[in-house]
Amino acid sequence: MAEGSEVSLRSGLVHGVLEFLRIPTLFYSFVKFLDTTLRSWGISSWLPSWCPTSQCKLEEAEERMLQPIQSKFSKQFVHISSENKLWTLVFSDGVEHKTPLVLLHGFGCGVGLWAMNLDALSQQRPVYAFDLLGFGQSSRPHFSTDAQEAETQFMESIEEWREKLGLESVILLGHNLGGYLAASYSLKYPSRVKHLILVEPWGFPECPEAGELDRPFPVWIKALGAILSPFNPLAGLRLAGPLGPSLVQIVRPDFKKKYSTMFNDNTVTEYIYHLNVQSPSGETAFKNMTISYGWAKRPMLQRVGLIHSDIPITVIYGSRSSIDGHSGNSIKEMRPNSHVELIAIRGAGHYVFADQPEDFNHRVLHVCETVS
Repeated sequence: MAEGSEVSLRSGLVHGVLEFLRIPTLFYSFVKFLDTTLRSWGISSWLPSWCPTSQCKLEEAEERMLQPIQSKFSKQFVHISSENKLWTLVFSDGVEHKTPLVLLHGFGCGVGLWAMNLDALSQQRPVYAFDLLGFGQSSRPHFSTDAQEAETQFMESIEEWREKLGLESVILLGHNLGGYLAASYSLKYPSRVKHLILVEPWGFPECPEAGELDRPFPVWIKALGAILSPFNPLAGLRLAGPLGPSLVQIVRPDFKKKYSTMFNDNTVTEYIYHLNVQSPSGETAFKNMTISYGWAKRPMLQRVGLIHSDIPITVIYGSRSSIDGHSGNSIKEMRPNSHVELIAIRGAGHYVFADQPEDFNHRVLHVCETVS
C-alpha cells in the first residue's frame, strides 16, 4: 500500500497549493490536530461511535473470510510480553513432522486474506498465520516513534511468538511489510529460518533522488503528498466515519474481484474495513518507519547482504505489480554465494496470493519441497 517516491517540498509551496485548491489552511490544521490528539490520548472508544465497527464486528468479518476453508485448523491467541497477544491460525493436522511455513501479512491486512492459500499450503506441512502486532485481532500497543525501535518491537514479537509455540525453525514467508519484517527477523535470528520467501516486499530500495525518477511527479501530486504526510496512512478511512464501508468498496473494488471465486458479496471489503478502522497501532508504527510517499527510513537493501549466507531466499513478484521488481535482482547481486531465486507470476499484481492463487500456491509449495 505504500508506494511512490519522496519529494522534498518547501512549506511555501504547500500553502500556495492549498490556497489554489481553496482548501482552508485552518481546516487542514484542525484535521491534523484532531487525528494526532485522538491518537495521543488513546481514545479508541471514540472510534466505534463514529465508525460502524467494533472488535466483535472484526471477529465476525474474519469468520466469514475463513468459512470456505476445508482444512481442519485451530485459532488461538499466543500471549507474549507486556500483556500483548498475537491472533494465530494453526494448520497442523497430520503433518507435524515437517518444518512449518509461517505467513506474515502486509500493511493493512490480516490472516483472513490468506483464505485462498491456506488449504493448499497446509496439505504437506504445518502452516501458521498470525496477525502482526498492531494489526487485525492482535494487541494494538504503543510503538516507539523511532524507526529502528519500532522495527525491533515487531521483530521481537515474532521471536516471542515462535518461542511460545515451541517452533525450532521455520520457512518464513512475508508479503509487503511482512516481507520487510521477515528479512529483519532473519538478520537477528538466522538459526530459526530455513528459507526466506519475500512476496512483493516493501521497504527494500532506497528512496531515489528527485533527478533519478523516470517520470517526475506533477506539482499537484507532490503538494498532495506533502499535505497528507503528517497523517497516519488510514486516518482518512476513520475520519470518513459511517461512509467508510462504502469508501472501501469505491476505492478498492479490485478486492471483491480477486476473491470472487469464494464470495459473491461484500465479505472481503467489509473485512478490510474492520481491519483498518480499529485503533491505529501497527499503522502508526509503519508511518514512523517511513519517509514521504512510503519509502523506508531504513531500507532493507542496505542490510539484506548481511543475512546469513546459508539462508536461501526466494523473491516472488507479480508481473503486473507497481512495486519495484528490481530489488530481487539487487538481492541476487549482493548474495553471489547464496541461493537466491526470483519468481515472476504472470497476470498478478501486488497481491500475488489473491490475484493468481493457484500459481502462487504451486510456486510456494515447490520452494517448500526443498526443506525437510
